[in-house]
Amino acid sequence: MQRRTFIGALSAGALLMATGSILKGADASAGEVAKNIIRRQPYYFTVADKKFRTGKGNVAFLGGSITEMDGYRPMVCEYLKKKYPQTHFNFIDAGVSSTCSNLGAFRVDEDVIQRCEGGKGPDLFFVEYAVNDNQDGFFNLEQSIRGMEGVIRRIKAANPDAAIVMTFFANIPLMEKYRAGEIPTSIQAHTAVAEHYGISTVNVAKELQEEIDAGNTTWEIYGDVHPAPRGNRMVADMIEKLLDYVWRVPATCSLCAIRSSEVEPLDPYSYGTAGWVDFDAAQTEGFTREIPDWSKIPGALRERFAGQELLCANEPGATFSLTFHGNAAGLYVLAGPDSWKIDVSVDGGAPTCMNVVHPYSGGLHYPRLVVLADGLATGEHRVTARLCENEEGEPVALRILKIGVNRGE
Repeated sequence: MQRRTFIGALSAGALLMATGSILKGADASAGEVAKNIIRRQPYYFTVADKKFRTGKGNVAFLGGSITEMDGYRPMVCEYLKKKYPQTHFNFIDAGVSSTCSNLGAFRVDEDVIQRCEGGKGPDLFFVEYAVNDNQDGFFNLEQSIRGMEGVIRRIKAANPDAAIVMTFFANIPLMEKYRAGEIPTSIQAHTAVAEHYGISTVNVAKELQEEIDAGNTTWEIYGDVHPAPRGNRMVADMIEKLLDYVWRVPATCSLCAIRSSEVEPLDPYSYGTAGWVDFDAAQTEGFTREIPDWSKIPGALRERFAGQELLCANEPGATFSLTFHGNAAGLYVLAGPDSWKIDVSVDGGAPTCMNVVHPYSGGLHYPRLVVLADGLATGEHRVTARLCENEEGEPVALRILKIGVNRGE
């Protein structure tokens, strides 16, 4: 079956213009707090403020290694604890190194929503994927939208009143795009989602580029892709400036609030209903469920994955099949030095060769989502993946952490 695309021939500029027109007049609250800090829908921050003043609250952070590391996240947590000293916060660190927004959409329910106290999603939610969608996923506009929109729709479905901050972190390619007078693809896509749903944004990449070019700082002082303490302090200061602003004067206009349930998806094939299914849902040949003996497998392994049971194949010709109801399916894999390619067939169609191996997996078992099929009409589908033989006769393996399905809306 041919994969459907929604963005299609739309240029990035045309997409942003179209998105802006969707909320024109509806989001009168949108405005610049400071350079590169945009507030949208302050009503939701007022709701979070009221919740925190009751003495409890859920605050979650989703992203890649920049979120997982000891960086901006604990600084923001300290700010919140000082602002609300009587509040018991349930802080959720859902950062996973190397991962992108598409995987974020599939894991946000398990890693964020189900970890919130009180039976619904976070009261305040921070998300960042601009760097990883750029340098890890190498995503185009459509891919970045489908992932980030999926994250936002899942959060808003769990808690319609969640206050959300989307942060665009920095790397050299993103800053070079700005210097060339262009908006980087991942930031274009995530901005489109932010505008569509009234999400506040903090553009660290643009701020840092301007500060470096003005001679006020350097890339080395900031600390590279994973910011140094001074770089993380800069990010936390920007986020705190946004929060100070929206909490200074409570917003009372709930009628102005944009309800995600009332907003049509920017891309109808976004991963807004993504989640995991059990290994038992798949039919396999040549696979075993096991905890790999990583001491005998070449390549570094991050500690978070040690001891986990995986669905593993180690011979060419091993076959994985899944019958599912939805419009997309994928595999959360650890792509290592012995990973290779798979032939994927959807609904009995001609097979397409897909890479499981990643440019960064030569010496590391690298976590990533391999999208087997998406853009399908919502309904019953069957996807089959067959492990290919390495053309150079090297060993091959496929190690699956989880199986993902997007149910469709």
